[in-house]
Amino acid sequence: MSNTSIPGPESVVRHVFDHGMIALVRENFSSPSVVVDGALWAGSLDEPEQQAGLASFVAECLSRGTQRRTFAQIYEEVESVGASFGIEGGRHTTGFGAKGLAEDLRLLLDILSDVLRHPTFPPEEVEKVRGEILTDLQIRAHDTRRVAGLEFRALAYPNHPYGRSTDGYPETIASISRDDLVRFHQTHYGPQGMIVSIVGAVKAEQALDLLGQAFGDWTNPAKPTRPSLPPVEPITGVREKRAVVPGKTQSDIILGWPGPARSEPDYLDAALANTILGVFGMYGRLGDNVRDTQGLAYYSLSRLECGLGPGPWSVMAGVNPANVDRAIAGIRDEIRRLQDEPVGEDELADNQAYLTGSLPLRLETNDGVAQAVLDMELFGLGLDYLQRYTELIMAITPARVQAAAQKYLSADAYALAVAGPVNEA
Repeated sequence: MSNTSIPGPESVVRHVFDHGMIALVRENFSSPSVVVDGALWAGSLDEPEQQAGLASFVAECLSRGTQRRTFAQIYEEVESVGASFGIEGGRHTTGFGAKGLAEDLRLLLDILSDVLRHPTFPPEEVEKVRGEILTDLQIRAHDTRRVAGLEFRALAYPNHPYGRSTDGYPETIASISRDDLVRFHQTHYGPQGMIVSIVGAVKAEQALDLLGQAFGDWTNPAKPTRPSLPPVEPITGVREKRAVVPGKTQSDIILGWPGPARSEPDYLDAALANTILGVFGMYGRLGDNVRDTQGLAYYSLSRLECGLGPGPWSVMAGVNPANVDRAIAGIRDEIRRLQDEPVGEDELADNQAYLTGSLPLRLETNDGVAQAVLDMELFGLGLDYLQRYTELIMAITPARVQAAAQKYLSADAYALAVAGPVNEA
């Protein structure tokens, strides 16, 4: 993929509306489709701790009926043109999007505007959504990987919004009223800073005009300014929780630390270190050692979930319950090796090639481009970020990889959650 074909300032039109909405449009007439990807500033950071899951509950209810459309009418209109759309609550933002033929962009934006701005939260639909969420939370309680993830978050981010589940808990979801949903929507939903990315077979001028028609008169002057994210408490020792999930034959391990925010200068160094540790090939060094060589895990990988704040950098493994402690020891060995030994030039080059080579694949579809363009705006990377990406990755040295591992990881101070059929402690 040539540099000129990668989305950048020359091909992405950026426009800020008077009420604060930010639009980014990239024309692509190679197919008749169009993708809308967006984010607005309402999320679990805006909900009280005793109402964990409120933001996601609201997002799930938005399409259940509006001032102009019933739940059935919304989906009949969308499906009648072969399109799709969705809304999902997150920590910092609520994401929304749609995909269909370019000729139906007006309809898709009208529906998105309707559900985001004018939901009615019909009581019977609210109770259906509550039931669906509670059912999912019951399923979560019997899923060893999800239980481990829940416990890990609480250990890694104690007394912090990042430590809470965005889905909530049975007791918090059960206590949320319809009035709470209405109040959250009225208070926190608004166009200020909202980002909308549109990619596909539509002229930028037309897309901006349709966006203005759909969202241009939206106001919420009472929307509060979100307080700064509280600092994350550093992990100075071992924080451990082993949860029993009866009737299971596998234990799931999550071991990790708070990682860098996406805006940190060494984020890409950490991303490359993570690729070496547990991504490249068959899950990097963890896959080679813990799973293949030692035969201790059904799977073992690492994940860097950095975003607007210091999201987790974690290692995950699914193991026979009898192998939990040996697998943890193997994981810690690989952490030490990444910290103590500079990565070899060949291994570094392979992992750099993986990261740079996967970029064109991510940009093959309108969906991938829309997400990438949205991320460039959301994280303040600059519209030329994708064009600079390969150069940035290739500039990373073994010393920088080692420095990132030494800064963010530790084989002796970590949060560890294990969920399985017996308490292996």
